[in-house]
Amino acid sequence: MNNGKSVGLSRFMLSATHRLVAARRRVQNRSYSAWRNRVTFTPSATAQGQNNVKNNEVKEETGASERAGLREIHVWQRDDLHHAQADWLAEEVPVALVYNGISHVVMMTTPKDLEAFAVGFSLSEGIIDSPADIFGMDVVTSCHGIEVQIELSSRRFMALKAQRRALAGRTGCGVCGVEQLEQIGKPLTPLPFTQTFPLAQLDSALAQLKDVQPVGQKTGCTHAAAWIHPEGGLIHGCEDVGRHVALDKLLGYRSQAEWGNGAVLVSSRASYEMVQKSAMCGVEILFAVSAATQLAVEVAERCHLTLVGFSKPGRATIYSHPQRLR
Repeated sequence: MNNGKSVGLSRFMLSATHRLVAARRRVQNRSYSAWRNRVTFTPSATAQGQNNVKNNEVKEETGASERAGLREIHVWQRDDLHHAQADWLAEEVPVALVYNGISHVVMMTTPKDLEAFAVGFSLSEGIIDSPADIFGMDVVTSCHGIEVQIELSSRRFMALKAQRRALAGRTGCGVCGVEQLEQIGKPLTPLPFTQTFPLAQLDSALAQLKDVQPVGQKTGCTHAAAWIHPEGGLIHGCEDVGRHVALDKLLGYRSQAEWGNGAVLVSSRASYEMVQKSAMCGVEILFAVSAATQLAVEVAERCHLTLVGFSKPGRATIYSHPQRLR
């Protein structure tokens, strides 16, 4: 009888656990679905010739704070050590991405647009094939930082476990914690040649880049990544203290929107990680404000990505596949 009671209790506990997991998944699905429903874009306005800049202040049901990612402090200047004045700092917090209960990576990020970051990181790192592989998501704040708890499909979670790595990144670090050198380069499918981009539209996009950096304008401390349209205008942009994270946030938003043709513009240099992340998400053209590294150019050449550095008004250096530019 004891064995029977034990089996019955075990079945009861298992059933209760299943109900708890199912309930949590419903909550996560509502949270993730609510985020997807709140993300609204109107790229058609830009396609019709209107500049329709969208910054990373997403309208949420509770009202997005204009100070998201900012912390006010008091500082002293060299020429006036006796009087403090108000100033702003960009927030930087550890954010753990947790897949099906297992922590995969900890990144130092600006704590805004975290759902987009989680989706973009998952796509650009090959953890998921599409946002449909994410069944639910929940952002949980603790005293040590923030957890983004992601519920993956069984197929993608099994694939992740097979190649799992644990890393703790510095600000936007792309390879910290990789155990072997051969893990660095991911096999990339060559990109198709489906579009061209007029370089004449680059200058207007550069002029709008600061508009998607509200934290950066107050602190001078963030990188930006933006999607720019070939018919003129900047569709959407994201910012973060880490350049890789800013790009992941943008790629996350892009996966939920129908932006059509275009290119990525980043305010930083073009490292190989930026090229690799862009290519993993099907981006054909990457403009960087600063230079490109040797490995970035090699990867861009190999995966058929058009890479442009020193993107400034009236100037651009094309490193690979110039046939997409006109």
